[in-house]
Amino acid sequence: MLWVLTIILICCLLFGFPMYLSMILGSLVSIIVFLPSLPLSTMIQQLMAGVQTFALLAIPLFIFAADIMSSGHTATRLVDLMKAFIGHIYGGLGATMVGTCTLFGAISGSTQATVVAIGKTMRGNMLKVGYRDEDINGLIVTSSNIAMFIPPSVAMIMYCVVTGTSVGEMFIAGIGPGILLAILFSVYIYFHSKKLDLPRTPRMSWGQKGCALRKAILPMGFPVIVVGSIYSGICSPTEAAAISVLYAFILEVVIYRTIKLADIGKIALSTGAVTAALFILLSSGQIFSLVLTYANVPQMLSSGVLGENPSSIMVLASVTLFFFIACMFVDPLVAIVVLTPMFYGPAMAAGIDPIWLGIIITLQNTLGAVSPPFGCNIFTACAAFDVPYMRVVKGLPPYLIILVLLSVILIFCPQVITFYRVFI
Repeated sequence: MLWVLTIILICCLLFGFPMYLSMILGSLVSIIVFLPSLPLSTMIQQLMAGVQTFALLAIPLFIFAADIMSSGHTATRLVDLMKAFIGHIYGGLGATMVGTCTLFGAISGSTQATVVAIGKTMRGNMLKVGYRDEDINGLIVTSSNIAMFIPPSVAMIMYCVVTGTSVGEMFIAGIGPGILLAILFSVYIYFHSKKLDLPRTPRMSWGQKGCALRKAILPMGFPVIVVGSIYSGICSPTEAAAISVLYAFILEVVIYRTIKLADIGKIALSTGAVTAALFILLSSGQIFSLVLTYANVPQMLSSGVLGENPSSIMVLASVTLFFFIACMFVDPLVAIVVLTPMFYGPAMAAGIDPIWLGIIITLQNTLGAVSPPFGCNIFTACAAFDVPYMRVVKGLPPYLIILVLLSVILIFCPQVITFYRVFI
């Protein structure tokens, strides 16, 4: 059955079928041919079950808040803030890109939104200063993925929905790896820019820094709302998402007045389209995961790949490899829905903390999303900046190496992930 399912999936993708349709069609044929005792109504039940979890309500709300902020001047204010404080050092504009992506990730939770919002704001300025086009494209594509670690991360929410892990804990645990990744990127940019002797922007006065800080202080309230309200127990993640929408509306429509009230309908329509596409993928991934379970794929994986009584390092190394390869070809959220149930059982048996496992999976989603041939962020950058595919890919290798290095660090030093428990 597994071979038939795989062949149908590959053929559908080669013929240009959407990913969700390929998974549904493969699952349907497998149930009819190999699982006749399983009622077809089970497919409908699983499709509905894929989007019925209460925690999923946070996803469209966070996307809506991010769309409102992306349509306003929030990205520009964050860029000006980072440029004021670190723009004068070697690689200052590159470090500004990394820092702004980190801050914007705390607002949007979406890597694609970060690519478009921050990339369009920064790319022209970096080209004028003398940064090479391929270096800029590689930095934009990879730095935007810091949004996967910084709350509110859509990928983390999806992992928690699949495994039943605490969303609040995952959000807190992602902060350390996200900041570490930003530091590693910035250190590389510093030495790379110093080697090329790229020009630096003038150092700004403390008055200019204070002005930039005042302009950005309200957008920086988003991390406080999301992390603070969840960590303190005041709000659930879904409630924090709803408050984020209200905060974004007040900020951009009432205070800054960068968005007209009439524009909210168009923004909501855009959010609805993205949410619909995402939820269709999640529903189809649910039924696909069910068929894989009936095909005993988790058991085959456990016995054939991991062996008897695998160590935690062995399990995490396998997770790293499988998710990295999968995310090179499919949407990271689909990989989470399909692959996580296969590895979750062996991981728990090996004594791996579910938070640790979730961050490792998130990192591999990050790495796969920027890896050729089909990393989704690569195509987002190509479309947003109207640049050829190879010009984006050419600048990726140094940052991919850094992401691999971070994978090794997190596998052997889980304290980077679980540091927050010291304060509980």
